[in-house]
Amino acid sequence: MNSVIKSASYVLAHVPQMVIHNGTTQTTERVVNPDGDYLKELPKHLRSFKDCVEYWPNQVYIGNKTPEELEAVEFPYYDKNIDGASRYGKYGEIMPEDEFLLLAQTCDVFEVYYLTRDFVAATRPKLEADPIITDDIKGRIQEGIELSEIEKLVKEEAAEGLYLDGKLVGCVKRAHDIDVNLSAEVMHENIMNKATGVLSLLYLVRNAGINAADVDYVIDCSEEACGDMNQRGGGNFAKADAEIAGLVNATGSDARGFCAGPTHAMIEAAALVKSGAFRNVAVVGGGCTAKLGMNGKNHVEKDMPALEDCLGAFAILVSENDGVSPEINLDILGRHTVGTGSAPQNVIGSLVADPLERAGLTVNDVDKYSPEMQNPDITKPAGAGDVPQANYKMIAALSVKKGWIEKKDMPEWIKKHGLTGFAPTQGHVPSGVPFIGFARDGILEGKYKRVMIIGKGSLFLGRMTNLFDGVSYIIQTNTSAEESQNSVSRDEVKKLIAASLKEFANSLLGTEEA
Repeated sequence: MNSVIKSASYVLAHVPQMVIHNGTTQTTERVVNPDGDYLKELPKHLRSFKDCVEYWPNQVYIGNKTPEELEAVEFPYYDKNIDGASRYGKYGEIMPEDEFLLLAQTCDVFEVYYLTRDFVAATRPKLEADPIITDDIKGRIQEGIELSEIEKLVKEEAAEGLYLDGKLVGCVKRAHDIDVNLSAEVMHENIMNKATGVLSLLYLVRNAGINAADVDYVIDCSEEACGDMNQRGGGNFAKADAEIAGLVNATGSDARGFCAGPTHAMIEAAALVKSGAFRNVAVVGGGCTAKLGMNGKNHVEKDMPALEDCLGAFAILVSENDGVSPEINLDILGRHTVGTGSAPQNVIGSLVADPLERAGLTVNDVDKYSPEMQNPDITKPAGAGDVPQANYKMIAALSVKKGWIEKKDMPEWIKKHGLTGFAPTQGHVPSGVPFIGFARDGILEGKYKRVMIIGKGSLFLGRMTNLFDGVSYIIQTNTSAEESQNSVSRDEVKKLIAASLKEFANSLLGTEEA
């Protein structure tokens, strides 16, 4: 039987100070143009936590609103907040920067992460009041050290500072004197990735209604690399996340594929469960500090808020077929192969048209498509356009060429089968997976029958190949009841085998007698 999607979680950590100090657009600007207007103006464009929580796309991401509701909101979205919106959602939460800095401290196991005593004392009650935070995590909170000690580490030992409201409240030390893979900058990036991954796993277990001990494998599919000078990307974020989240029976490994990584990981998880190797596999992707404020220059130039102020993360639980949950159909997989080429029509053909044709289906047999779900509020001011809509236009154009729809019907087809983008531009995070929670709910409600998740990746960014990449799969209504009706039970198989053996034996006896 096909494996199923048991639950999904989505979380955001609002980290405006990390936009200034850790996003690569800003760190690069401090090197090439330290006295420029951008760095001076940026702090004026940072959002408050309240504005971040009340932002429409963020409320969609954590499940309090739907993509359909967002579609009805007049564009742009950033000036139309939802008054009184909650930080807690159906799928997860939006965590403020102070609580997140303390959560990250609990993820440090090599004593490289320090916070001031005053900060810990002020923030601890807030973090402990969050209903998702476990007693084990509360027990990992350290009291902190004096501010003077942190100032010394930042000034004299190149530690990466941690800030709140413009004030130094902690730091991340380097984990090795000369290994650049264990520098303070890399350790900071990796711990923040780990902390968001842990938060998403905590919500995943809650949403699934299972014990943390029931998860037996974890696949991390974020974009960071964990290792040292001898194995710079060796990993393993998966087990690091699982350790803090209390998944005591889990093993795991990391999967990397740039933005397509989550879709590759989901296919791997589905195959592991269907094969019987593992019962419950969690796919997790943590946030990326490097991409904070990535398009900040364009936002500031247009007098907008700096919208890329959140670390985004997600987790999906793939489990044995329970007869109810939506299935991952491994018989309908799209794949961008080495020979596919990078032309847009070839890419869409390999990921959408080809797998559907092999299954005897057309684009009309899939209710919704979830490709790159970037929030257009972020990308359009930066000149990148509406990324989801661009994908839907290519799918529709290919469908016209295939004779599946009429050219005049393209706008209506896009409206029916497409989605409004709502995900943060965190690289791998927007790539298909943000809609999995909604897809699962919609299928269970009978709203959808099939949903296609599409992941695409720019492999050329690593300077190892010029190739593009992509994979896709179908989430569908559970078919185990149909399979049971059309299949033969184990007892029946035994009876058939026994009857065949008896018939074979009788034929041999008959031959001997003759």
